[in-house]
Amino acid sequence: MESILKVKNYLVDNAEKIIRDMTDTANDNHNPKLSPEELEQFIQKNTQFLVLLADSLQGSRESAEEELKQWSKQTGEEEAKLFRRFSNIMKPYANRRLIFLQKISQISMEHGLSTEDVIKVNNRFCYLMDVSMAETISAYEMYRDKSIKDHQREINALSAPIVPIQDGVAVLPLIGAIDYTRVQHLLNYVVPTIPDLKIDYLIIDFSGTMAIDMEIAQHIFTIHNVLGLLGIHVLFSGIRPNLSMTVVKAGIDFTSFSTYGSVKMAINSLK
Repeated sequence: MESILKVKNYLVDNAEKIIRDMTDTANDNHNPKLSPEELEQFIQKNTQFLVLLADSLQGSRESAEEELKQWSKQTGEEEAKLFRRFSNIMKPYANRRLIFLQKISQISMEHGLSTEDVIKVNNRFCYLMDVSMAETISAYEMYRDKSIKDHQREINALSAPIVPIQDGVAVLPLIGAIDYTRVQHLLNYVVPTIPDLKIDYLIIDFSGTMAIDMEIAQHIFTIHNVLGLLGIHVLFSGIRPNLSMTVVKAGIDFTSFSTYGSVKMAINSLK
């Protein structure tokens, strides 16, 4: 145990130098080249990582695991914020891991560790490296998933604006693909704001919509019925032939709706 603690102290005291040596070796093996700034960030980040691994030799594996998870979570989020492809992180991992374990084995033997203790150190480090990688991937995916959902909400808000065009009349242009997420945004965030606009007529325009499925069509026409109960007359414009076929297949009765070829025609009908 005393020899293992000597290895631990050596790794902590010389962490940055060890990482720089291993980084030079990795670059010689044609790993992806980094800019000077990225290289320095990489060295400092991995120096922290080596210190955490080294400290684990003195404590329990469980306590080291929890501390390393926190470090890895932060690392994963930082990589996600930079919009780096995770494949670029993973590609050199196997080679760097091999170089790392070779270096640790060399240091362990230089400090007089037995073969059994060298294996013990390597096993501890291998396990914690796997834990770290799994936590990093999880944090990366969670952050990116949240970012994608936030961006989608912003896109939904921008792609379904209600545009007042004259007293008592507004247009809701539907742009792009209409999917379940977009429809839910309309139902939960757009429709509740319409009564506050003090309008009598709302023109829902499909000119910018390429396709919708039958389930989505039913939700769209549910919006018509909801607004009707609120005393708002809904007119549809720009329904393409393929959209009208979807409506018919969905079993929706067109005869109860006011439909027009364009927004202009719908406005003229109100005059």
